[in-house]
Amino acid sequence: MTGSVPNIFRIPDLRNKILFTLAMVVVYRLGCHIPTPGINTDALKQMLTNADIKNSVFGLYNIFAGGALGRAAIFSLGIMPYISASIIFQLMGSVFPYLEKLQREEQGRRKINQYTRYLTVGLAVLQSVSIAIFIESQKVTLGTDVVSLVAHPGFVFRIITTLTLTAGTILAMWLSERITDKGIGNGASFLIFIGCLDDTPKYLGNTIQALKGGAMLPITLVVIVVIVILVFAGTVLITQAVRKIPVQYPKRIVGRRMYGGQSTHVPVRINLAGVMPIIFAQSLVVFPGTFAAFVKTPALLWLRTILSPGHWVYMLIEATLIVFFTYFYTSVVFNPQDLADNMQRQGGFVPGIRPGERTAEYIDRIVSRITVVGAMFLVFMALLPAGMTGYLKAPFYFGGTTLLIIVGVALDTVQQIESHLLMRHYEGLLRGSRIRGRRSF
Repeated sequence: MTGSVPNIFRIPDLRNKILFTLAMVVVYRLGCHIPTPGINTDALKQMLTNADIKNSVFGLYNIFAGGALGRAAIFSLGIMPYISASIIFQLMGSVFPYLEKLQREEQGRRKINQYTRYLTVGLAVLQSVSIAIFIESQKVTLGTDVVSLVAHPGFVFRIITTLTLTAGTILAMWLSERITDKGIGNGASFLIFIGCLDDTPKYLGNTIQALKGGAMLPITLVVIVVIVILVFAGTVLITQAVRKIPVQYPKRIVGRRMYGGQSTHVPVRINLAGVMPIIFAQSLVVFPGTFAAFVKTPALLWLRTILSPGHWVYMLIEATLIVFFTYFYTSVVFNPQDLADNMQRQGGFVPGIRPGERTAEYIDRIVSRITVVGAMFLVFMALLPAGMTGYLKAPFYFGGTTLLIIVGVALDTVQQIESHLLMRHYEGLLRGSRIRGRRSF
């Protein structure tokens, strides 16, 4: 791999794409540190260190925003409203035939992209107003003083905060689209990837400090490093793993020439749902605790206790929701009937299976079986952080959505770089292997 890295900068087009992507990342990270006017950032950080807030929806959102929410930065919402709008239209496409038809046409996809931008602005405005009202009502204790998060609350503060955060979301969306068009990888995924790496220096510092202070034994650190390496390897393996469905195309005679007659396969990923089931499950399971943190009644306080990370009820509900959303989201993103119809139109068939409805049933049966493996893997990844911090006392967060996003986006980026190298007759980044990203079919 070290011998192939210099080849990247010998290709002007690839070099320019990488440098452009890095420049957009620098702009995004600067926006994650520029504070929103009128907010006491020290008081906000103190509030977010509270376990009730950190383990709530706000803590989960702060991870995807790269810590910008904890800094009350202009990119506090990050790219998440755009992601949410994209998911909404993707789910609506499986419900409304009109949107499903648009998704299959090039002009229709452009129209959906435009609708997605409009919905992004609407979601950003709603979330900005909610954040402004929420921050305005909070007070924390700094030292011996009770301090408000906003120096001058009121209508003007709400307007300024709403405009600032909405403009930040629009700028982040524009940066992501520029990365997609002129850079490397998918822009929205890449910005979330950068945000997930925000706490990495802090985690390394915490680990070194715990080792020096005696809070962590050297043998414990060795065990943690081995687990981290194995989990990374397993995540890459499951992300790239596919089930190959054999397809046979008959011979066709056109004029005096014979075409077709080839055997191929359709690769179906083991984890078709990606990281979305964990995000959906965690958002639902932490919502009652988030609500209970601000409406302190005995029943809600008990609910917050059993729905705190590490509790067996929390883990059981989260695992159940992950399995449910894995099958649900797989049914949304993968349609066996469409695949069977496309194969039949092209004259292809699965050996031993009748084309049409029988082929769709066969593919659906295969997808249902391999989804079990993908769901169990997602459950393991979601419960891994609790095991790392609870039993091994690891001074950092490892696993869950962040690890899946980091590995998935890294594989996609490396795949694009390798495609540029191979297209220009250079060796790939990894000799003797072919890197498959998450988009296997």
